[in-house]
Amino acid sequence: MPQQLPDVTHRVVPGPAGRIHLVEQGEGPLVLLVHGFPEFWYSWRHQLPVLAAAGYRAVAVDVRGYGRSSRPEAVEAYRMPDLVEDGVAVVRALGVRRAVIVGHDWGANIAAGSALLRPDVFRAVGLLSVPYAPRGGPRPSDLFAAMGGEEEFYVSRFQRPGRAEAEIEPDVRGWLAGFYAALSGDTMPAPGAPDPHFAAPGGALRDRFPAGLRPGWLGEEELDVYAAEFERTGLTGALNRYRNMDRDWEDLADHDGAPITQPSLFVGGALDASTTWMADAIEAFPVTLPGLVSSHVLDGCGHWIQQERPEETGRLLTEWLGAIGDATP
Repeated sequence: MPQQLPDVTHRVVPGPAGRIHLVEQGEGPLVLLVHGFPEFWYSWRHQLPVLAAAGYRAVAVDVRGYGRSSRPEAVEAYRMPDLVEDGVAVVRALGVRRAVIVGHDWGANIAAGSALLRPDVFRAVGLLSVPYAPRGGPRPSDLFAAMGGEEEFYVSRFQRPGRAEAEIEPDVRGWLAGFYAALSGDTMPAPGAPDPHFAAPGGALRDRFPAGLRPGWLGEEELDVYAAEFERTGLTGALNRYRNMDRDWEDLADHDGAPITQPSLFVGGALDASTTWMADAIEAFPVTLPGLVSSHVLDGCGHWIQQERPEETGRLLTEWLGAIGDATP
């Protein structure tokens, strides 16, 4: 599917850091779609027309640091409160007062942070892949450094400026293809194989990516679109999100343990490490997401939910949106 989809409108609106690029389709209550790493608005290509057909104004943004949105140079410009205010700026620029926000991967964290920090703007929240876990516990960098023993956890690797870029940017297309395959339900390494979330001492993450495998959702054209965009922008803006996790932990100290009370949705993949590693967070939803309307774990699905299972994701989103209605307080 080409990047230039039919019946969508590309717009650039002002944001706190400069410009925010978005793609919109449809009319009705606003649903803001926030992508994760390493993606951009294009990851929502299947859901935009589905939501529009269901009577919603579907808007997929390029998160700060990605795509055609501004990419500030300062690492600290990518902390969570700033990304939340980007979403608020989009809602205001589109001329509405409140919106539903739906995020995948890092976008799920941004969506959760948006619902937590700006409940006046975000009336409901949908989380794909990454469940909500309230702020708390040890400093994130300390926690990640302790994972894996002698091996290095991917988050720790991404947190060091320049290190991940040195691995990815010489072969953006090949690295992305391997990363997408490593976390897709139909191509991820078999149970017991070396975990692609970790790098061996002296090795690279891509050493453990599946060789020569392509997930069913990723054709040549889709990979070309992703590769071209990240070859153009580089990866630093995207990776700077990982480099602010300790700052987020500090910024959200006043919200330690806080629940999200708006109507919510969770969709996870049964084969996704985000679902299995964070099983305790899912079990805690009655306390942490007291407004949870529905929760789904999709059998055989990996991390890239809205692309691996586009029809099912569209159905679950529209059913949830229909259940919460247009006038959610």
